[in-house]
This record gives sequence, structure tokens and C-alpha cells, in this order.
Amino acid sequence: MSEAGPFDILFDSAARNDYLRRNKSVVCAISASYVSTFAGYPLDSIKSRLQTTRNKVTVPRLALQVYREEGVVGFYRGLWIPLMTISFVRAASFTIYTRTKEFCRYHNCFTRNNILDVSAAGGLGGALSGSLISVGSTPFELVKVRRQLEYSIAESKGQRIVKPPGTLQAVREIYRSGGVRALYTGFRLHCLRDTLGTALYFFEYDGLRHIMGRAPSGEQGPTPSWMPLYSSLVPFMCGSLAGVSSWALIYPLDVVKTKVQQRALAGSPPRPLAVTIHRLIRGPDPDAPKPILVGLARIYRGLGVSALRSVTTHGLLWTLFDVTASYIDNLPSSRHERE
Repeated sequence: MSEAGPFDILFDSAARNDYLRRNKSVVCAISASYVSTFAGYPLDSIKSRLQTTRNKVTVPRLALQVYREEGVVGFYRGLWIPLMTISFVRAASFTIYTRTKEFCRYHNCFTRNNILDVSAAGGLGGALSGSLISVGSTPFELVKVRRQLEYSIAESKGQRIVKPPGTLQAVREIYRSGGVRALYTGFRLHCLRDTLGTALYFFEYDGLRHIMGRAPSGEQGPTPSWMPLYSSLVPFMCGSLAGVSSWALIYPLDVVKTKVQQRALAGSPPRPLAVTIHRLIRGPDPDAPKPILVGLARIYRGLGVSALRSVTTHGLLWTLFDVTASYIDNLPSSRHERE
């Protein structure tokens, strides 16, 4: 049987089903990522603003301020950046993650059916995925931060925005300021954040799914009769818990990264990393006495909205991933496969 051409996939249901089965992980990752990214982006935008604002402000007040000044579009400013890159990032991330686990199984590494080996294989795949993907995702996230913080960056420059620049104009402005190197501002922090965060994320997710009864092959155990929604709740719960907990552990690193990028985009002279952390803990008034816990709480500003975003995006991501995978698995086989 000859391999189907690109137009056969569009008009031949059997060829399309075969294509979906061969590329199941990529198709599931991309389709689930678009929906989850769109659902959680407003919270991500508020998170970036909370991390960089100097004044103490609540999430509802900040959201109201964004709505008054920029309208609904303010919550989705820069959305095209992740939507354009999400297909590459998610497809590459899940491919590296799954191929790493296949490599471990082939070479008999982390193959025991226990939570430590299952989690370790997932964590290794996540670490490789995060570190490699960061090379391509750093410029896009920098532009996203630039779009999200346009008003605060303009304020630090003493400027007033009449009409916010578009995404392509933002890219050109960053490139003119320092070429390709400027697009990689904060790369080391970004790479460290993604390597640690993605490793923790897949480590926890695979461990939680193993506890819930998923076999090393990826198959979930039978659905208990007392919980008819079990098959949908499991990926949502595991994805949400893994997303929230892993993000909480690396959140201070993300705050520092965003602050470093904001200063660079505003044209301010760079500060040593230790000075940036110290100033974030100290706050705007260095003379005001603050307990250490109050200072550390400043670094975790916006964690609540980030946790809500993680519950939304990662819960939806894995739920839709499993639903799409189940749909593809149940597609009718081609005549060649039935024979």
C-alpha cells in the first residue's frame, strides 16, 4: 500500500485516520495547547504586570485598571506570540519528552514499574525538552513580555503611549537595539527556568498518573464504577497539581527573569543578579523595616493568579490531550490494517 499524499489526507478519511494515528502525540499536543493557551492567557498577562509593578495592588484592581486603560484587548496583548509558537514548542516538547522515555526503555533505564523510575524517566525527558526548547522560545517570550509590559516600559522611559506598537514592530525595535543578541536577553535565566520547571512538571505528572493507575505504556486503568467522570478528572487533576507545584518552585526565578528583561527592554543599565534579587526582596522603600518573610513574599507576588492560570491551562491541556488521544485511538482502521 503506497503512502498517502498530502491531498489524500484532506479528502480520504482512511488516509487521514492513518496520519492522525502516526502523529498522535503531536496532534494531541498542538490541539490541546491552542485551547488551553487562549483560556489562560489573560491570567498570564496579569501575572507579568504584577511581577513588575512597584506599587502594592490587588489582582481585581489591576484587572480593572487594565480594562479601563486598554479594554479587553489589553488582557490578550501579545497573544499572537504564543499562538504562533505553541505548535512548535508543544510538538517539539512532547516529541523530545516521549522519545527520551522510549530511549530509556530501549536501553533498560528507569524501566521498573514503580513511581521512582516512572517519575525519573519523565523528569529526564522534561529536562531535555525544556533546555532544548528554550533556545527557540526565548526570543518569542521576550517579545511577549515586551507586548505585555508596553505601558510600564514606556512609563520607565518617561514616554506616553498613544498607539501601542504591533508585534512585528516590537520585534524590529528589539532587533534594532542590539541585533539577534538583543532577542536573547535573559536567555540563561530563561533556559534555567524551563529546564528545571519542565523537569519538575513531567516528573510530578508521570508520578501522579502512575499513582492513579496508569501503566508504563500510557494506558489508564479501568474506570471505577463509583466515579463516572474518573477518566476526565484524572488528567485534569494531575495536570493541575503538577503545573501549580512545579511553577511555585521556580516562580522566583521567573520573577527575576521578567525583571531583568523589563530593565533591558526599557534601556536601563543591567544589574548583577544578586542585586536584582536583593532589590526585589527589599522593595521600593529600602529604609522601611521588613521581616524576611514579607520580603520573600514580594518575590512571590502574583503567584496566586499564576496558580489559577496553571490549574486552567495544564488541567485543560492534559484533559484535551487525553480526549483527543482517545478519539484518535477509536478511529476506524484502514482496510490495509484490518487485513
